[in-house]
Order: sequence, then structure tokens, then C-alpha cells
Amino acid sequence: MSDQGPIIIACPQCLALNRVPQARLGDAPVCGKCGKPLFAAHPLALDEASFHAHGERAALPLLVDFWASWCGPCRTMAPQFEAAASQLEPQVRLGKVDTDAQPGLADRFAIRSIPTLILLREGRELARRSGASSAGDIVRWVHQQLAA
Repeated sequence: MSDQGPIIIACPQCLALNRVPQARLGDAPVCGKCGKPLFAAHPLALDEASFHAHGERAALPLLVDFWASWCGPCRTMAPQFEAAASQLEPQVRLGKVDTDAQPGLADRFAIRSIPTLILLREGRELARRSGASSAGDIVRWVHQQLAA
């Protein structure tokens, strides 16, 4: 992202699109429609509708953790992904997709192993990696991918 102009951000609560100046991302912006915070420093649980809003309509990069409740490595990585959210927001939105609850999203991205992280910008996949990672590894990987 450049530091020029506004960026489109989807509200985590009502999914309304908000235009926020990039220089003001760190100023705790709120949704123009519902008035709730646009960032909470934790991953969002994504379904088809919220994935569409955050991953395709919004311009803020989206890091998605594809996981399942029965997966041991997924459960191990969950607190690490949560910690990464507090370090990456507001420059990157983090979301989680339960592959059992959202099989259409899992199929769409050809998820064959979990956990799998996919970094997207405006609906386009920038990078992916599979396997459990620490918060530090997740943050470094995202910064490397966005700098490329």
C-alpha cells in the first residue's frame, strides 16, 4: 500500500465499505454506517458474505487462516494467529475460515491441507503457505509478501 489517498475497508460488523485515508488507519477509525470500530486487533470469523466484503470488495490486504476444529496444528496455531492480528492491523485484515463450516470457500481456494494461510488483495491471491507458524513467522512472512 502506498501512503497516498484513501483505502476501502469493510466494516467487521455491518460489512459496509468505508473510505479511510491511509494516514489515519492508526487513529481507530469507525464505520460510517454503524459507528463501530473498523479494527479490533483480532481475526474475524469469515463466511461467504464477509469473505466477499473483506477479501474482494475492500482494498485492505486480507490474511486468511483456513482451519478446522478437529485439526491439532490448527488449534496450536490459533493463539499465534490471534497475536499476529494485533501486530498486523490496521495495515492487514486477518480472518479465519472454518473449512468444515465453509466448504465452498475451501473448494474455491483448493485447500488440501490445514492450516493454510492465504494472503489476498482485492480478491487476488498474493501468496500462500501451509502448516502451523508462530506469530513472529506469520508477521515476517506477510511483510515479505507485501514488499515483493
